[in-house]
Amino acid sequence: MSTTPQHSVSVAGVVVREDGRILAIQRADNATWEPPGGVLELTETIEDGVRREVYEETGIKVGVERLTGVYKNLARGVVALVFRCHPESGHEQLSDETAAVEWLTPEEVTASMGQVYAVRIHDALRDDYAPLVRTHDGRVLLDQEQAS
Repeated sequence: MSTTPQHSVSVAGVVVREDGRILAIQRADNATWEPPGGVLELTETIEDGVRREVYEETGIKVGVERLTGVYKNLARGVVALVFRCHPESGHEQLSDETAAVEWLTPEEVTASMGQVYAVRIHDALRDDYAPLVRTHDGRVLLDQEQAS
């Protein structure tokens, strides 16, 4: 007997300022650093979900530029759609979900984030406009040969 697949779809925004710094949050529940994002609501468009999640978690309103990657957490059945964005207005503020909001350099992203979140940001910074598709187990990429 086969079971019906159950997946959750999440969205995240890699928000890049003109000076190259990237918007990052430190989650309040587990203290990890990640790009802002969360679960896409049933009745919203994908781009609206990106804008809502970034604003709710950081206080920054963004323009969504392009899809930069699709990531599947095989352990949890979560598919994440990651978009490159630019800040439009607002200022950094905390929410119930965020312990800190910072603008990090690419080097700080690598040093402060786990691999599966840092790669999303570095993928979004690429000049190649083709979105990447990657899988991971929640901590480590499973397609290492594609990671660069």
